[in-house]
Amino acid sequence: MHSTKETSYRIAKRAADMPPFIVMDVLEKAQAMARQGIRVLHLEVGEPDFDTPACVKAQVCRALECGHTHYTHSLGDLDLRLAICRHYAATYGVTVDPEQVIVTSGTSPAMFLLFAALIEAGDQVIVSDPHYACYPNFIRFMQGEPVFVPVYEAEGFQYRPEEIRAKLTEATKAVVINSPSNPTGNLLSAERIRAIAEFAPLIISDEIYHGLVYEGQEHSVLEFTDNAFVLNGFSKLHAMTGLRLGYLIAPKAFVRPIQKIQQNFFISANSVVQQAGITALSQCAADIARMKMIYNERRQYMLARLKQMGFGITVEPTGAFYIFANAKAFSRDSYKLAFDILEKAHVGVAPGIDFGKNGEGYLRFSYANSMEVIVEAMDRLENYLHGSAPCP
Repeated sequence: MHSTKETSYRIAKRAADMPPFIVMDVLEKAQAMARQGIRVLHLEVGEPDFDTPACVKAQVCRALECGHTHYTHSLGDLDLRLAICRHYAATYGVTVDPEQVIVTSGTSPAMFLLFAALIEAGDQVIVSDPHYACYPNFIRFMQGEPVFVPVYEAEGFQYRPEEIRAKLTEATKAVVINSPSNPTGNLLSAERIRAIAEFAPLIISDEIYHGLVYEGQEHSVLEFTDNAFVLNGFSKLHAMTGLRLGYLIAPKAFVRPIQKIQQNFFISANSVVQQAGITALSQCAADIARMKMIYNERRQYMLARLKQMGFGITVEPTGAFYIFANAKAFSRDSYKLAFDILEKAHVGVAPGIDFGKNGEGYLRFSYANSMEVIVEAMDRLENYLHGSAPCP
């Protein structure tokens, strides 16, 4: 018979102190409301609503039938790594050695591998504010210190290189850039990337939203320096979130240390999905073009509606599938505002505070949902702001 005596467990500090990912808290509250019969419209989650391209799904089935169900090389299937190198050569005109590519089960494990190999206790990594919510958590988990550099709405939330330079210390290991950005949807100009590359000890470039650009041009950090890590994957551009396939391009000196961590903690990425990744890079151009056209229609519609309602959008975002809108005319407490909108308008949005102190007073809206849903969500939001009754 088991003892009924209460046990006092000591939770590891790195787990106990980790803040929640508030976007997921919003989603999970929305899911609880849905179980009560309430129809919630989702603009909080950064996940494509499109189905995975048919050619990718067919390749998953073929890979299973052909027996691609065993471990691959710990760096990833060589054919996939070569396909990634061809993609970077064709898209950016840069040469990548397949031995620099580490294939992972999504881009988050790639971040884990990168920071595990890069950071020791007390090392600093420069991050923009606002930023993707999980960056500081990866850094702190490895006992590093995130150092925040504010970016501003008036400049499209682009880094000012001189402000990064002012934060550099002997402890600085790298600067994180993310263009197109989550949460802002804005691009970092080639001039600013080049300027950062001139003095940054290392650059970590999160390129997961590359390809989802509607005006202007995204640039890989590898166009400007080899002294960089690249994070990328198939979740966003190829609508393959659940298939969990990403990759890291690393300077050669880091490859063997990262490979050893992969061998011990993950062994290799999913063998079947790696075969699908090869297909995604070679056969999805028409699918991507169609998705981009639809995303852009949604972007333009949502921008117009939010501006009409009184949200501040000084520089229109041109990439990813997010609008980071200034909501200070309505509230300076983005957490409270987001949950009030959820409870009263039944629309899920992401509070700006989830993305850093400089994100307070903003809301992130995702247009990775159907136009039908977006139109209804904008109507509900407008009614909420005008003090109308809750939606049914």
